[in-house]
Amino acid sequence: MVFGEALLLAVSLCADCFACTLCAGVTLAPGPGDTVSAAKEKRRRAWALLWIALAFASVHTVFLLAGWGFGSMLVGFVERISQWIGFLLLLYIGGGMLLEGIRALRGHCDLDHRRLDGFRNVLFSAVATSIDALGVGASQSMLEAGRPFASIAGLAVTLFVVTVLVVLSGLLGGRVIGRQFGHWAEVAGGLVLIGIGVSFLF
Repeated sequence: MVFGEALLLAVSLCADCFACTLCAGVTLAPGPGDTVSAAKEKRRRAWALLWIALAFASVHTVFLLAGWGFGSMLVGFVERISQWIGFLLLLYIGGGMLLEGIRALRGHCDLDHRRLDGFRNVLFSAVATSIDALGVGASQSMLEAGRPFASIAGLAVTLFVVTVLVVLSGLLGGRVIGRQFGHWAEVAGGLVLIGIGVSFLF
């Protein structure tokens, strides 16, 4: 697979990932309960952005390689349940954002609970947006049968780098939106994530 094809495929696999992190990024905007120093808060948020990006990229890449490794055995499995897995995970994340946004608008805001930098929410979001990578890995295994592991390695590296950049772009864009529109942006983001999840079923 040439670099241009790998890049286009990686970008297409990251489309849902960008939408998800853009919506979830609104929860990383400073809230009224933040009382730590500006320098400490800046460092904390920088680490949060970095580890979220690396988590998404790692899950994407692992799913791609797992699909390639198991090949045709996974194709039927992915086709049968991938839509429902993605739907349920994004319903959970989006529903949580929606409820927390509504609570915050009513004056009941639990800042720590609504942040994306919680391990569980990051993992669920990463898995929900990485299932397509599993199917792509399986299809590449069959298309390039008999070729060495190096044939998928280039795509894996490209996907990892592109995912990191896409997630950082989504999170930073979401922070700007969250800063401008506050908790209304969180409500809208939750609704969009639920919408993305529903779209998996059609």
